[in-house]
Amino acid sequence: MSMTEVAALQRAIGQVKQCVGELRAQYGDIPAVRRLVNDVERLDIDTADFRTEPEAPSPRKPAVSEHEVVVVPDTPYDREMWRGADDEYVRHDD
Repeated sequence: MSMTEVAALQRAIGQVKQCVGELRAQYGDIPAVRRLVNDVERLDIDTADFRTEPEAPSPRKPAVSEHEVVVVPDTPYDREMWRGADDEYVRHDD
């Protein structure tokens, strides 16, 4: 996240803080207002982390590309693998 994006996010959080302050003035210290105050504080804390992060991590490569063929064998599974598993609503073709 660039510093410009961080600054924009901080401005938006500032606006939300102002709105929550107005709600507190109107409704008092009710649970919903306290939760909103806590949420805004968490947003502020999390945004501060972006100022200290060196750079965004590189995107992870997907385990399987959209064009890669994955072969799934059609041989039966070992029945012992399923011992003790909940098989409710599973039809057994024995």
